[in-house]
Amino acid sequence: MFENLFTPQIDLTSPIAKKDGTKAAIIGIGQVGMACAYSMLIQNTLDVITLIDINQQKLEGEVMDLQHGLPFVEPTLVYAGKTLADAAGADIVIITAGAKQQPGESRLDLVQRNVEIFKKLIPELVQYCPDAIFLIVSNPVDIMTYITGKLSGFPSCQVIGSGTVLDTARFRYLLADRLNLDPRSVHGLIIGEHGDSEVPVWSQVNIAGTKLCGEICDEICDGNWPESPSCNEPFLQEIFAQVKNAAYDIIQRKGATSYAIGLGVTQIVQAILRNQNRVMTVSSLIEDFHGIQDVCLSLPMVVNRQGATKMLNINLTDTELSQLQHSANVLKDIIAKLNL
Repeated sequence: MFENLFTPQIDLTSPIAKKDGTKAAIIGIGQVGMACAYSMLIQNTLDVITLIDINQQKLEGEVMDLQHGLPFVEPTLVYAGKTLADAAGADIVIITAGAKQQPGESRLDLVQRNVEIFKKLIPELVQYCPDAIFLIVSNPVDIMTYITGKLSGFPSCQVIGSGTVLDTARFRYLLADRLNLDPRSVHGLIIGEHGDSEVPVWSQVNIAGTKLCGEICDEICDGNWPESPSCNEPFLQEIFAQVKNAAYDIIQRKGATSYAIGLGVTQIVQAILRNQNRVMTVSSLIEDFHGIQDVCLSLPMVVNRQGATKMLNINLTDTELSQLQHSANVLKDIIAKLNL
């Protein structure tokens, strides 16, 4: 009599192309993919979310878990896609699929394994989602963004990597923690590779327009900052070391990073879908910046409904520019060695 009472009757799979509103497909439901899905769900970012993964059993469980929370959030449809064809109709395709970074392994160590995955993945996604913006989160993100651009044939604005959005957030948080300020009030950038060669733009870090290095006043910092520090102060370099090594430290402790990147991806998606013209350090193809070209890395970009549409010509010191050029060369050297 009660045989079917506890059998799931909810529709897990449904073509998103037939649904109204803003739509995204997330490819890969590891910790990062699910953090992105959960963050976007609770922040009312999308009308339809479809998750796709080769592990169908886990996928269905994750989708059911999210669906059971829908009474607590704004109306959103959440589906499990059986194949990549179920991504058709998405405004944004978020790719988190790929090999997992192991303890002691750099992001660049992942590259050839993930290249082989993307060779199969991207052409099929292009077939089903020719008008979508592709947002790459898989590591090494700058190289995977570059490869996605090459494999897709899309305009450069249509292929974006999450880049140093997370590194920049870590930078601002750690500085704000030292200053006893809200991180939203500390303005600073990490540019270049999302990885070991990334560059802190110390010359532009400021609070309410007041430079951190050399100008910052004791009243702002509440006694937590030395008078007129240079950007080479050991404690500043230690803060940057914490930024650069954060992923390694977290992976060593819990196996993967997830929550912060999920929040960062949500901000990128909102900037796109809501046409915010927001400046973010996403990774995109650089065509010419002080001799840097034909490589994807992070610089301040205007992000809106068309994707990453405009690069801001940030003023860098000679040292910062030299470090950025080195970062670009690190990435180009890896790309040159790939079997594409």
